[in-house]
Amino acid sequence: MKGEGGRGKGKNRPHDIRHREVRIQPLAASAAWRAVAIQFFKTGLLRFVRNELFFLLALTCLVLLAACGRDPQLPRLYDGDVILAFGDSLTHGTGASRDSAYPAVLSKLTGHTVVNAGVPGETTAEGLVRLPEVLEEVRPRIVLLCLGGNDMLRRHDGNATESNLRRMIETIRASGAGVVLIGVPQPALFSGPPDFYEKLADEFDLPYEGEIFDEVLKTPRLKADPIHANAEGYKVVAERLAELLEDAGAIK
Repeated sequence: MKGEGGRGKGKNRPHDIRHREVRIQPLAASAAWRAVAIQFFKTGLLRFVRNELFFLLALTCLVLLAACGRDPQLPRLYDGDVILAFGDSLTHGTGASRDSAYPAVLSKLTGHTVVNAGVPGETTAEGLVRLPEVLEEVRPRIVLLCLGGNDMLRRHDGNATESNLRRMIETIRASGAGVVLIGVPQPALFSGPPDFYEKLADEFDLPYEGEIFDEVLKTPRLKADPIHANAEGYKVVAERLAELLEDAGAIK
């Protein structure tokens, strides 16, 4: 009996081993497929993430390029919105009648009220003091800032002029109004506006008109004297500013 039992056990042992081997093979195949599937998933996921990141990077670059090529924008003017022209004699209209000053002509071109707050002889330091009260009274949607000529005529320090203009821009922005910066040419022959005008425009991302007064004051038929325009010259200034307002989205 023991012999038979031993033989019986001996006969069954190979069968049991084969049986276990049969069971192990599908388990090994399953594990291999899982490894392949996991690797495929990882590879696919990495490819997907890489493609998505590339897409997002490309989209970001396009947005940045579009922003770089975009002109600085102004708030849209609606019925009842007011434009404030803040400056010195070039804004006041010295050299022509009050009705021929560029703010009056610009009002006709745009259909919006343009308040003429030009004070002949005013410096940027004086304008800085006067500005808050004018903003409170007028409550403009957009301010046309044109100051600095008298600083140059009186040989004030250019850094001080730049600082005063910067503080005025900050004051206007704090009031909620948009700003257009207008450069004033230097009194020297064939000189355009000082570099700090364009520097400030870039710093604050402002629409900037740095050529029109320089062009007008170099054209004899458009000026009343060496530093002031005549009625025709102010008309040219108003037309250029109307184009700027349209390009910047303020008017249609």
